[in-house]
Amino acid sequence: MNNFLTGTGVAIVTPFNKKGNVDVKALEKLVKHLIKGGVEYIVVMGTTGESVTLTKEEKQLIISTVVKTNAGKLPLVLGIGGNNTAEVVYNLKNTNVKDFAAILSVAPYYNKPNQKGYYEHYKAVSKTSKLPVILYNVPGRTGSNVNWETQVKIAKDFKNIVATKEASGNIEQIMKIIKNKPKDFKVISGDDNLTLPVIACGGVGVISVVANAFPKDYSDMVRAALKYDFDKAQKLHYKLVDITDQLFADGNPGGIKHALNKLKITEPFVRLPLCEPNDGVKQKLNDLIKNYK
Repeated sequence: MNNFLTGTGVAIVTPFNKKGNVDVKALEKLVKHLIKGGVEYIVVMGTTGESVTLTKEEKQLIISTVVKTNAGKLPLVLGIGGNNTAEVVYNLKNTNVKDFAAILSVAPYYNKPNQKGYYEHYKAVSKTSKLPVILYNVPGRTGSNVNWETQVKIAKDFKNIVATKEASGNIEQIMKIIKNKPKDFKVISGDDNLTLPVIACGGVGVISVVANAFPKDYSDMVRAALKYDFDKAQKLHYKLVDITDQLFADGNPGGIKHALNKLKITEPFVRLPLCEPNDGVKQKLNDLIKNYK
């Protein structure tokens, strides 16, 4: 059922124009770029999409634009998460998900729940969701970690929670999840530069930021790693590693939007409280992209 989660998913950006409005034409161009680049699926309304600064009307515009442009070519994943469990449950109940294959639901942030709180939150998500759910653990943004024991317990107890996007940066934690998880539960990298080692340890792929700009090389790297062709995978990994570093050097999605602008796919604009990367990061990205072959 969830084989599409193997490979490269892309946490798609939300393009804005100079006036700060959603740039529909650029979004259409980006979706076509990802399809042509050979990625396996697209994630809409993730962190990289600046979902927390979008109105309900803008979210619907983005969803309808992606769905129409994609035209059924790739599976789509929808981000529905938050730090108010009741609100997340409400959104799961009242969002039309007919065009989506799964939900990505970030661990509650700011509140800093204990492990029981995380478990109970995902229990509520599991009971409510009409679609398979990907747990998203990203301590660098949420302020606390869903530990490996809790993730494995969630995976065992709630059959429609089918995967974790693991962005803890902790390879030891990721290995413990892989070792102890149910057989069909998938571990997906949430860090672009850790995807190769995560796959080597038993992960199934990535939900990527850098693949917005370089979908072919990045998805080729992931497919090579999944086939244990580590010679090819390493070459592509190291081809992209410096660019990926700079994409996150002064904030995401500012870095990837600057890269997409240099590639003439979208404008570089982000919404406050985010700002564009500093001039030093921009120059490094400019040089890396100019010399990218």
